Parts: sequence; structure tokens; C-alpha cells
Amino acid sequence: MAAAAPSTLHAVGAVASAKPRSAAPAVARRSVRVAAAAKGGAGSGRGRLVARNAVAAKADEAAAEAGSKSGGHEVLMFEALREALIEEMNLDPTVCVIGEDVGHYGGSYKVTKGLDKMFGDLRVLDTPIAENSFTGMGVGAAMKGLRPVVEGMNMGFLLLAYNQISNNCGMLHYTSGGQFKIPIVIRGPGGVGRQLGAEHSQRLESYFQSIPGLQMVACSTPYNAKGLMKAAIRSENPVVLFEHVLLYNLKEKIPDEEYICCLEEAEMVRPGEHVTILTYSRMRYHVMQAAKTLVNKGYDPEVIDIRSLKPFDLHTIGNSIKKTHRVLIVEECMRTGGIGASLRSAIIDNFWDYLDAPIMCLSSQDVPTPYAATLEDATVVQPAQIVAAVEQICQ
Repeated sequence: MAAAAPSTLHAVGAVASAKPRSAAPAVARRSVRVAAAAKGGAGSGRGRLVARNAVAAKADEAAAEAGSKSGGHEVLMFEALREALIEEMNLDPTVCVIGEDVGHYGGSYKVTKGLDKMFGDLRVLDTPIAENSFTGMGVGAAMKGLRPVVEGMNMGFLLLAYNQISNNCGMLHYTSGGQFKIPIVIRGPGGVGRQLGAEHSQRLESYFQSIPGLQMVACSTPYNAKGLMKAAIRSENPVVLFEHVLLYNLKEKIPDEEYICCLEEAEMVRPGEHVTILTYSRMRYHVMQAAKTLVNKGYDPEVIDIRSLKPFDLHTIGNSIKKTHRVLIVEECMRTGGIGASLRSAIIDNFWDYLDAPIMCLSSQDVPTPYAATLEDATVVQPAQIVAAVEQICQ
């Protein structure tokens, strides 16, 4: 059975060639910006990295990542996200930031610290505590030619804006007959933190994955956080960027030169032969911790950070399955209706003939996240469970 190529978001609501008349001045400015970047010198690398749909060539991304190991500068993940915003706001005057405390306070995790002084209060707009209203304002701004980045102070709060995200953000391109594009980024912290309680420990991937026209990515390192943020801002589609609350202080060396990451491409974290482990966000680190134990036990796991939660990179995933013939999915999302359930279904549909064992999926418990630390840990997948699952699959 042939592996499916990664989708380019053919779902209803994706990019169309028609341009809204009301957005013409902004589109013209953006065309000038892209043209100017294309003329940039070889030193900047900007011309070859600017892409209409923010899909970087594998060679460009690999070269940038290789450069990060020899040169570059060290940043925390929240600083990498901030760098991406600054670079894109300097590059494109239509990029703006909207959300609660994003201005003078600098954002709940300091991703927008100092941006109000650099770009002014109109491009870094502090809003009231009204997620439905300011998300709708962001959708309207995108319809008129701006490129808003909407921050949810906590991803759980964006449930209050679910109507704007689903009925408007995801579908307006289709329902307007292609007259409008919605180039908006919706981002913010989520996931199980350290005793943040049930309402502040939400994983909204499963809520948003069924919305037509919406694209979803999850960052897991400073390198891909910056690259995915820049790609999301440049995309013509509405993109939800999931950031894990416990990963903001991760430190990594990233390139000094500009780069972007492909929104629709998984990352090979560790090549292996015995089993394919598919994961994303914080669980990447639980998996890599388990991988050390597995190697000591004689197993050779292949670890893939899927990064693109919608659409899945079935090309990379399929090539791995054809090699290992065994699959373990590890996620922090809820088990019922989660990303893992959708991924398992996609694998069965496309790669059933290559499987030598049933697909296993480790997910969070279907319960509200407890406040007590020991109970909180019990609801989330731990490295020991991953080790046990691999041993079972490889029997």
C-alpha cells in the first residue's frame, strides 16, 4: 500500500487564489515585502526561505539546523517565540498582536515582552478579558488584510472563543466563496503544568482538530518554536500554535540567520529499527527519557515528533512504519477523541499491510486534571509506561 503524501490542507476553507478587494493594499504591501526578501543577498538567506504558504524546503531547514550546532545563539523557548514575532513584525507591517496583557505586561509567559515599546500600542493591542470578542476582532482584521497573532492567556480560555475559531476562523474562506482569506495565528500556553488545576491544564488539540480549514501545529523546542511561529504568520491559512506551559524555559542554540520550519512536516528525533514512536510537545521528552532505558535493554526505537497535528505528515510516518512495522503513539491529549485516536485511524487506513503488531496508544486519563501533584502525575503518561509498552509491542 503506497504511503500518502502530506496534505497541503485541501480541506474546505483552505487557501484560494481569489483576493478580497478590501484587502488589496495590505496584499500589495506584502507582495513588495516578499519581492524585497527574494532579492536579499546570499548572506541573509531570506529570499530562498520566504514561501507563499510557509512550506520550507527540507534542505533549507536541515542547513539551518546544522548551522545551529556550530554557531548561533542560545535562547529559551519563550525568547525564540518572541524573536519570531519581532522579526515578522519588522518584516511585515500588517502583522499585529492581540490579547490580554500582551502589551505593557509582556504576556503571561513574556513572549511579547517589550513589543509594545518597539511597535506601539496599536500593533500590540491589550484587550479586556473577553476571548470571544478579541478573537472575533482578530478574524475581522485578517479578513481586511492584516496578519493578527491572537494570544490566549491560557489555551483553556479559548473555549470561550470556540464559535469564532470554528464558524468564522475555519470556515469564512469557504462561506465567502473565496472572497476572504483568514491569515491568523492563534497561540498560547496549554497542557498539564505543575499543579495548575483542571481548568488551567486543558489540551485543546482534540477540540479543534475536526474544524474544517484550520491548521494545527505543536512546538517542542526553541528551534521549531521560532520556525513554526514564523511559518504560521506567513501562512494564508488560520493556524493554531500549541505551546506547552512547561517548555517555555527550555534552552537551545538556534541559528543567527533567518529560517522557517514546514508547517506540515514531522521531525525525525531519533532514527531506529524496532518500533516507531510518534509523539509531540512535552511528551517528546518523556519518550526520549524512555528511549535511553530502551536502548540499555537492547531496543532501537525510532522517535518522530509529528509537530503537525493537522494535517499529519503521513509521508514521514509511513516511511518509518514500513521500516519498523510497529507503532506506539504517546500523547498528553485525552484518550477519547484525541490526536492519538485520529492518528491511529490514519495509520490503519494507509499502512495496515505494513503492521506486524497492533498499534498502541498511551494518552492522558479521561478525567479532570487533579491539583495534587501525585494524582496529576498519575493522569499523564510517564516514561516507565512507555518502556513497558515498547517491550509489549516487540515481544
